[in-house]
Amino acid sequence: MEEVPHDCPGADSAQAGRGASCQGCPNQRLCASGAGAAADPAIEEIKEKMKTVKHKILVLSGKGGVGKSTFSAHLAHGLAEDENTQVALLDIDICGPSIPKIMGLEGEQFLEDNLGVMSVGFLLSSPDDAVIWRGPKKNGMIKQFLRDVDWGEVDYLIVDTPPGTSDEHLSVVQYLATAHIDGVVIITTPQEVSLQDVRKEISFCHKVKLPIIGVVENMSGFICPKCQRESQIFPPTTGGAEAMCQDLKIPLLGKVPLDPRIGKSCDKGQSFLVEAPDSPATVAYRSIIQRIQEFCSQRLPEGENLVGS
Repeated sequence: MEEVPHDCPGADSAQAGRGASCQGCPNQRLCASGAGAAADPAIEEIKEKMKTVKHKILVLSGKGGVGKSTFSAHLAHGLAEDENTQVALLDIDICGPSIPKIMGLEGEQFLEDNLGVMSVGFLLSSPDDAVIWRGPKKNGMIKQFLRDVDWGEVDYLIVDTPPGTSDEHLSVVQYLATAHIDGVVIITTPQEVSLQDVRKEISFCHKVKLPIIGVVENMSGFICPKCQRESQIFPPTTGGAEAMCQDLKIPLLGKVPLDPRIGKSCDKGQSFLVEAPDSPATVAYRSIIQRIQEFCSQRLPEGENLVGS
């Protein structure tokens, strides 16, 4: 994964893709066309649409396979357990839309009365169909999701993104630039090969001025259900997410241990929080969700984006 240039002007800058530091950047062409995106009328249309969405949270990861979509799904499940809280989950992993499977949805966009889901997976004729799109078409799809979906009055919009810092990420940041993103949750696993890419993700967030809610360490040890001994399946050779967060001065929201029932729940499209309420992983999930709620309650600008206002 290539890094954002050290003196990147930012994706929302008028110099995006045009400055001297942009030369050779893998995102140069996208940013240059996106500075056109700053004048895109969809920006204002999306801002207007998002006035009924109170909190917007992006879930990011530097590397694939670290449990990002699983976390996004269970964040949505956990928030929606309060029947008075309206939750929407948007899957912008265009090429790998796993949210419909994890949420147990086949063609339906509402799991519960207060939990709605949107994904490109709903638009495919078969779950096995490949989405072979270049950047502009992906960007157009994300614009449609944000502008044309009737989100209604929503307390939390959770956006599940693909791994990395590319087209989809720049697109959603640009289109939500004026609509107040509360912040991002970054998912990692303990080993250095994952943390290496997460550091790039954190750099991306700083460059595009995204507030970081914190980091979640998934697959953080495994407790044998028979002998209760803990094993490190992914050894934290450099100190894991905890050491990284201390070094970079960002919050560690929590560590979620491995539990085979998490994968089973996702395959069955069920909430692990309900299936295994006493699991240490469920306890960790609930603690992390509470911290995210507390962060969002402090981030809400007075008088802005209030549901029903």
